[in-house]
Amino acid sequence: MEIGERPWGRYEVISESSGYKVKKIVVNPGGKLSLQSNEHRSEHWIIVFGVAKVTIGETVQMLDAGKSVYIPLGSKHRLENETNERMELIEAQLGT
Repeated sequence: MEIGERPWGRYEVISESSGYKVKKIVVNPGGKLSLQSNEHRSEHWIIVFGVAKVTIGETVQMLDAGKSVYIPLGSKHRLENETNERMELIEAQLGT
C-alpha cells in the first residue's frame, strides 16, 4: 500500500486498479494543497472528518463530514484546512 507524507499532511492509497484509485487524505490544521488540474482524471471527494475548504474554478465552499464534491476533468481545484483540527477525506479518482 502506498503512503506519502507531504508538508500539508499525508495520503494513503486504499485501492487501485485500471482506471481508478481510492485514497485517504489527511490535511493538517492550516494545511493547503497546491492549485491544480488533472487532464486525465476526475475526482470525487467525501469529507469524513473535520471541515474542508474546497475551491473548484471560481467557486469556494466549506464542506464538513458527510458532504461530498465532484471535481470534473480539467477543473482547477484546491483543498485547504483552515481549522485547528485535522481534516480527512476519501478521494475516488476515475481515469489515468
